[in-house]
Order: sequence, then structure tokens, then C-alpha cells
Amino acid sequence: MAGIHITDIEAAINHWRERQPSPDGVTLCAELRALAEVYALMVYYHHDEADEASMPAAAHAAWLDWYHSTPDTPCIAICSTSQGDAMCKGCGRSFEEVQHWLGMTPAEKRSTWRRITLHGVAWRFNKYAERAAEGAGPGDTDASSASL
Repeated sequence: MAGIHITDIEAAINHWRERQPSPDGVTLCAELRALAEVYALMVYYHHDEADEASMPAAAHAAWLDWYHSTPDTPCIAICSTSQGDAMCKGCGRSFEEVQHWLGMTPAEKRSTWRRITLHGVAWRFNKYAERAAEGAGPGDTDASSASL
């Protein structure tokens, strides 16, 4: 089972801080408390990733809410794996990642997103960054990304 990186936990915390701000600067909503507990334990134990399978249900549900607000696929509809490349020049995913994307868990997808973002050489990050930004909104369901 894939791990959820600490940067994704931080992003989910910020998502909930914006969505349900503290009324008094001290009180946190239940989702934030659940995520904060996971985050604190990760920091305390010096872990970069939390196990998706053993994450407390409330924290996992809060993380999934954030996850569903992010683009599902890095695809920019320029796929070089269909031309025989092991790594897609358009999105940066491997042939196997493109083929198995629909069967991957949210944590596996986020792990792939993290790798391609850190690598940053795919066309989605340079030549076609504008194109990627146009189709990167939540709920993006155009035909090209729906099949990947």
C-alpha cells in the first residue's frame, strides 16, 4: 500500500483551514484535528509518509476530501507512451502508470504526482504548462483524461 507524503497532509490541513477557519483562533474543526494528529506523529517520529491503510478513518476521510479537490490525472493529452516511450514526454508517467492509472489508489496516484512534479521535465511543466493548467481543474472529465 502506498504512503501519503507529509506535504499532502500539509496541503489537506491548509485545505481544511481555508474551508472551516477557526472561529476563535484556537478551536479546530474535527477534520483538522484528525489531520493534525497524523501530522504531529509524523513529525515526532521523523516519517515522511503515513500509511494509507492504517491512517485513522477520520484523518483519511479528511485527506480524501482534499484529494478530490486536486486534478485526477497529470495527462495533457500528448501521450508518447502510445508511441513506445517508457516514460511519457507529456505527463512524465511511466507506461505502467498510464496503463494502470484507473486502478491505482489515491495515495499511489499522489505518489506518482509527487515524483513527476519533483522531476519536473515533462512537457506539462514546460512546453505545455498553459495547456496543463487549463485542464487541471477539479472535476476535469474531458475524454482524454477520463480514459487515463
